[in-house]
Amino acid sequence: MENWREISEDIVTSLLEDGSDPEILYEVEHHFVCEDFVKLEQAALAAFKLGYDVEEPAELELEDGSKIWGFDIVVEAELDVDVIMEDVDKLAQLAIDTDVEYDGWGTYFQE
Repeated sequence: MENWREISEDIVTSLLEDGSDPEILYEVEHHFVCEDFVKLEQAALAAFKLGYDVEEPAELELEDGSKIWGFDIVVEAELDVDVIMEDVDKLAQLAIDTDVEYDGWGTYFQE
């Protein structure tokens, strides 16, 4: 498992250094992927039962041309590492429990 705290700190720091507004809520997208659609669907259902806003699974094409399934969970959150890490910790564990891959999170610059 990657060091999600360090990655999250880097993302937040970069956004703030670029002038992103620290006072607003951000749409944070948490990404999940799996080669097995059934497992991915089970992870999406588990996340929904935990109260998360789950987007529809979609088939994605990788750089090498192979296919994989993925979905996002969208959460409104402050641009604060501790706040974001609460969801990262829960969702990374959900991925482990459902045998899918938590593929990190992202958000967009906001002035």
